[in-house]
Amino acid sequence: MTTATISYHRIQKNLQAKINSVSLPEINWKAVCFIGFFMSLALLVFYVWQINDLTRGSYQINSYEKQISKLSDENKNLEVSFAESSFLGQALEKIQALNFQKTTSVKYIQISDSSVATVQQNNVR
Repeated sequence: MTTATISYHRIQKNLQAKINSVSLPEINWKAVCFIGFFMSLALLVFYVWQINDLTRGSYQINSYEKQISKLSDENKNLEVSFAESSFLGQALEKIQALNFQKTTSVKYIQISDSSVATVQQNNVR
């Protein structure tokens, strides 16, 4: 058992010597914290700017949709007024001038077959 302990102790000393022989660069933690803080602050400012830009774009889209709806309503009204002022308007004026009335019931006249004129066709070749 002592042999295992001695060899373990020897391996541990060799590893410690190897670890001490490797020299890592000295890290300036103050500079790392300073850079990290300013990077976090810059990312926060960028996030706020992006959210503001996104909100502004959403508001503009909403206002443009309202304008489109308003303009389409105006377009429909203009189409109706144009139709009334052109052919449809003239037709309505003529109908009113001739005192036409709206039909309420339709009555058909029945004609017998003997009263209908027939045409005789000559076969021409």
